Amino acid sequence: MRPIRTITVIPALPEKISRLRELAYNLCWSWDHETIDLFRRLDRDLWETSGHNPVRMLGVMRQEALDAIASDEGFLAQMERVLHRFDQYIGNTTAWYPKTYGSAAAPGQPPLLIAFFSPEFGLADAIPLYSGGLGVLSGDSLKSASDMGLPLVGVGLLYQQGYFRQYLNADGWQGERYPVNDFYNMPITLERKEDGSPVTVEVPYPGRKVVAQVWRIQVGRVPLYMLDTNVAANSPEDQDITDTLYGGDLEMRIKQEIMIGIGGMRALAALGLRPTVCHMNEGHSAFLGLERIRMLMVEEGLSFSEAREAAAAGNIFTTHSNVPAAIDQFPPALVNQYFADYLPALGLSPQEFLALGRPLGDNDGPFNMAILAMRLSAVTAGVSKLHGRVARTMWQSVWPDVPEDEIPITSITNGIHLLSWVSQDIAGLYDRYLGPQWRNDPTNAALWARIDQVPAEELWRTHERRRERLVAFVRMRLRAQREQQGASPAEIAEADEVLDPGALTIGFARRFATYKRATLLMHDPERLARILNDPDRPVQIIFAGKAHPHDNEGKEMIRQIIHVARQDEFRRRIVFIEDYDMNVARYLLQGADIWLNTPRRPREASGTSGMKAAANGVLNVSILDGWWDEAYTPEVGWAIGRGEEYEDLEYQDEVESNALYDLLEKEIVPLFYDRGANGLPRRWISRMKASMRALCPTYNTDRVLREYTEQLYLPAAERYTRLVQENAARARTLAQWKATLRLGWDKVEIGEVTSNRAGVVNVGAEVEVWAHVHLGDLSPEDVRVQLYCGPVDADGRITHGQVKDMACAEAKSDGDYVFVGTVPCSASGLYGYTVRVVPHHEDLTNPFEAGLDLILWAEIAGG
Repeated sequence: MRPIRTITVIPALPEKISRLRELAYNLCWSWDHETIDLFRRLDRDLWETSGHNPVRMLGVMRQEALDAIASDEGFLAQMERVLHRFDQYIGNTTAWYPKTYGSAAAPGQPPLLIAFFSPEFGLADAIPLYSGGLGVLSGDSLKSASDMGLPLVGVGLLYQQGYFRQYLNADGWQGERYPVNDFYNMPITLERKEDGSPVTVEVPYPGRKVVAQVWRIQVGRVPLYMLDTNVAANSPEDQDITDTLYGGDLEMRIKQEIMIGIGGMRALAALGLRPTVCHMNEGHSAFLGLERIRMLMVEEGLSFSEAREAAAAGNIFTTHSNVPAAIDQFPPALVNQYFADYLPALGLSPQEFLALGRPLGDNDGPFNMAILAMRLSAVTAGVSKLHGRVARTMWQSVWPDVPEDEIPITSITNGIHLLSWVSQDIAGLYDRYLGPQWRNDPTNAALWARIDQVPAEELWRTHERRRERLVAFVRMRLRAQREQQGASPAEIAEADEVLDPGALTIGFARRFATYKRATLLMHDPERLARILNDPDRPVQIIFAGKAHPHDNEGKEMIRQIIHVARQDEFRRRIVFIEDYDMNVARYLLQGADIWLNTPRRPREASGTSGMKAAANGVLNVSILDGWWDEAYTPEVGWAIGRGEEYEDLEYQDEVESNALYDLLEKEIVPLFYDRGANGLPRRWISRMKASMRALCPTYNTDRVLREYTEQLYLPAAERYTRLVQENAARARTLAQWKATLRLGWDKVEIGEVTSNRAGVVNVGAEVEVWAHVHLGDLSPEDVRVQLYCGPVDADGRITHGQVKDMACAEAKSDGDYVFVGTVPCSASGLYGYTVRVVPHHEDLTNPFEAGLDLILWAEIAGG
């Protein structure tokens, strides 16, 4: 290829409408209906054909059309209203975070800055850089951070092709296309230095440096920085590092994860940004912990262990997986290959480095990115209460001697950015009856209680319009699908007759992983046909979703649905819409009556699509898994089963499909078609309102980020700041204390344990326990001696254990001590207790901090 010189061409906007460019490049428009209406007003057809991309629109509009718009007084008046609101939003100093915590840091403290790392961000149709729920959650989090004034920046990779576009062949088998993203016609800006050259970073790879340039996506008040290796300085192979989301083999994955983690930290430094908190959204970015350590080693002259204490104090890790197979794990040889040139800067041997990503005692296994993230973070969090419990079981190998309920994995349940997912029609109802404050404080339950003031007829007619639009959209998409597949003219024409705008409509749209069981509803086709084709109470189902390109089982589920939908009894009642994306999702989530979710419990970590549906008055029908396990009550939707878990999967499908059919036949369909004289399903509408009232104020990303800020971000920032102050004096002390503790731990012994009572005691009594403990060279201040007590199960294990610190009652010679504590006997039954010793230091996050791995249990004879 011949070398060329490039220039960037931008649209020549008349002065009166010049600020349209500013609006187009700030994704505030993506969650503001009036701004979207403004861009749609420019050219409705072009808005659709551009993929809802205002930058692309402005770039292809004819100059005479732009000039005409500049003299359109109605357009200019609307633009002024939009700009006034936009300026107020960007300059708002009364948002939640500055209002609650102020905008200035305390004297001597660095200001809070959170760096939010994620492999994908789902922000808008115009920027297809996401595959599914993780990306949309990341995008929604950035939007809420902007609304709340939270000092946060995003970090990710800018994929040249992004995720695939789905198409179905004539047999219903999924194929993939990878269109190339044109960054210069998207709401993305190349970051430049003062001299106009791009901001770039160099990242070490085996035998070479890979260069990445930095782009910015402005999400309201929050910048999202994206790294791009498709630059001339790199080899063609390295240019492809940021080519495809989740594409390629394990070697490509480790290349990408080095770039997002190490490259992301270097990009922030190049931009003059020093985060106090780094949030790893899934383990793909865990290498950032290493780079943060390396930077502290260079800047503060610290050892690896000292820098690790400080860096980890300011790191937060959110895990999203419920199965080990979903975690990235790399062969040791591949890790050694890619980090051979990096390890000298850390002062680690290959074996020491590999141990950071392995369970305790594993010297040969793969390098696990989730374990690395946990080892280099102060806090690990799951994404629902049930997921937190599952994660504590799943990662027992990282804390093998710690009781499962004490494994330091917390949880904060996911949410959604309401303004991005509520339809314009429903938002209008909220504005009228809840008041505009729901937009600024969606967590206010008192506001959502006003949903009862919405007239039933107005809510229902609004919802019916959304269902009618959904049916029209599906017919249009189905017609296009059939034309592309080369269907007959009769089949193409038939697309205009599928579905009934007035029928009960079930939506099912998500990633087609096998555990999500998209075909559960088809377990008994004859029974399903009777439900769907009842002439007086018809039901219809709309499916959408993508299978991973390598997941043939998921693709087979799609093909099965397509073939069922072609049968005469289902031809007008079941539709599959190809190429699921945020636009398709909005139509489905806003227009369906029922949102169906059928995962195998407990495989769904959280799920958020049902939250989006609920915000639009759509009722959930779901297995009790993920978020629904904690959100469900009979007033707000339906549960399939009661939270059972099965070993026999075929039996599970049989039981739960029958439970779903029963719900449809006996409860859901009758309730939907129970109409009064005015045609209103009043009991259904009452349940819609109950769902909105209960779910909307809780399952939103404003609540999520408040909890992260108050429970995790601010404490992490305080810990990090405390440890790095005064040339990281406390980090040095903590690292030295841990080294001394490890050297002396083998000498710690728990000797005789005695008590003042045995056998049978009365409820309300207290059993006093004495423990003789040898600490060797350690002091009582270095440890906590604790009673661990609670009910005993049939297997002789303490369940729901309580921890009671014991006091040092006597110091003997040569490191021997006597500790005393009491066991409360608060209820009848078989009760047990034992004694343990755990580390204690004022700068520890918790005694089971990942990487410390020290706990000693007494050996007490039963009786």
